[in-house]
Amino acid sequence: MDIKFNKNEDHNKLLLSDLKKRLVKVKLGGGEKSIEKHKAKGKMTARERINYLLDPKAKSIEIGAFAGEGMYEQYGGCPSGGVVVKMGYIKGKQCIVVANDATVKAGAWFPITGKKNLRAQEIAIENRLPIIYLVDSAGVFLPMQDEIFPDKEHFGRIFRNNAIMSSMGITQIAAVMGSCVAGGAYLPIMSDEALIVDKTGSIFLAGSYLVKAAIGETIDNETLGGATTHCEISGVTDYKAKDDKDALDKIKNIVDKIGDFDKAGYNRAESKKPKENPEDIYGILPKSRADQYDMKEIIKRLVDNSEFDEYKQDYGKTIITAYARIEGWAVGIVANQRKLVKNAKGEMQFGGVIYNDSADKATRFIANCNQKKIPLVFLQDVTGFMVGSKSEHSGIIKDGAKMVNAVSNSVVPKFTIILGNSYGAGNYAMCGKAYDPRLIAAWPSAELAVMSGNSAAKVLLQIETASLKKKGEKITKEKEEELFNKIKDRYDDQVSPYYAASRIWTDGVIDPLDTRTWISMGIEAANHAPIEKPFNMGVLQV
Repeated sequence: MDIKFNKNEDHNKLLLSDLKKRLVKVKLGGGEKSIEKHKAKGKMTARERINYLLDPKAKSIEIGAFAGEGMYEQYGGCPSGGVVVKMGYIKGKQCIVVANDATVKAGAWFPITGKKNLRAQEIAIENRLPIIYLVDSAGVFLPMQDEIFPDKEHFGRIFRNNAIMSSMGITQIAAVMGSCVAGGAYLPIMSDEALIVDKTGSIFLAGSYLVKAAIGETIDNETLGGATTHCEISGVTDYKAKDDKDALDKIKNIVDKIGDFDKAGYNRAESKKPKENPEDIYGILPKSRADQYDMKEIIKRLVDNSEFDEYKQDYGKTIITAYARIEGWAVGIVANQRKLVKNAKGEMQFGGVIYNDSADKATRFIANCNQKKIPLVFLQDVTGFMVGSKSEHSGIIKDGAKMVNAVSNSVVPKFTIILGNSYGAGNYAMCGKAYDPRLIAAWPSAELAVMSGNSAAKVLLQIETASLKKKGEKITKEKEEELFNKIKDRYDDQVSPYYAASRIWTDGVIDPLDTRTWISMGIEAANHAPIEKPFNMGVLQV
């Protein structure tokens, strides 16, 4: 191992340590005092409920762990968006579990809470996965009601999705384990089956105080909408549970009897570990986002037996296209090559940049994978498309459009891992969030933005200094440097993978060593949903 490898390893392991520290903090939800108060009511926390429900020792992945990080600080924050979402197994059946975290503002819905719930439902819909709701929420966070209530992708979309999933035959089970009020009361009742925990669970459109104010009736919450009321009088819920564990055991028994699904039929062989040590990734991935490295060395540490068959190996070298297996699943890999390469004309091409030939190759490969029903894996470390007169005259916009068209119209499931840079149109062509990857995750080394912090700061500095000069201000070298650093620091915060994860532009920031699990579980989930339409790229300028 050389000194550069060791320095890269130290840097990336520090990033990993930071990731683990952030996760520990996130998992505390509303904090230790809030957890104590919650447990004093005889209730399990959201994470305890999920861990009890999922099969022990089976793999699981958490979606949106960093949702809301750094947001809503004026209200005390909203760790994990006030809701925990996991993909895992219940009685061996793959499911999505959504649990309100009542330690965070009594489980109230912030705007990001709605977005995260919709993402969970989207994953269930795309993959035809059963979805379990563990409800414990005070409803919409009223100070921000205008950002969560009326729009298409707001709170009401949840119930619309309940109805759509029901019509699609996707199993939905809801357990009311705490408050379930106002519009939120529709979620469990629009599910296929609803459970309620005695004495701690309650469902009503309006609580006792509002009932008193609205119609003058005096009644307590338990009589108004507790377990006995809804299991014996209204018939709103289907099962009464004596406590949290009883409710979760009942869910396990219901899921255990769900019939098998129609499979999409993706190819799977026996899973084999990579021959090359996956931990080498920490030393291969450079400390600087500007440095070059060989993406093939990363791929070797992600795929079974460290083997892959490269498609058009000697053409369009700034994108690697290859067939491989990940935990036994056949995959088509589209990855940005991050080292300087030479094309057939003897011209040097920058790593991480998409050229005409590489866009053309990727388009053809994506079409081939669709033809053969092979899921696609995108490994992003891209600065964008090549610019300049030579590229423009060669039709880089047209070739880039072909690639975007192929990604957009792909009917096989797509999975995106952001290793490093994810800039501008490169993000789009390499299947960014806007292009419907089934799952999208970032490594701690990732950066997402229109351009790098350094480039953006230079552009913004020119605008800022021009504006100040117009006002008659004299810009000294020291003042210019101060402005540049201020702009760059602000921009660098926004390119952080945690900034993206907090807004659910990605499904999470993950340890590189968890990448195989994310892709494998993602393909297994996608295998629940047969492809319903043929691959068609529509009108295309060839």
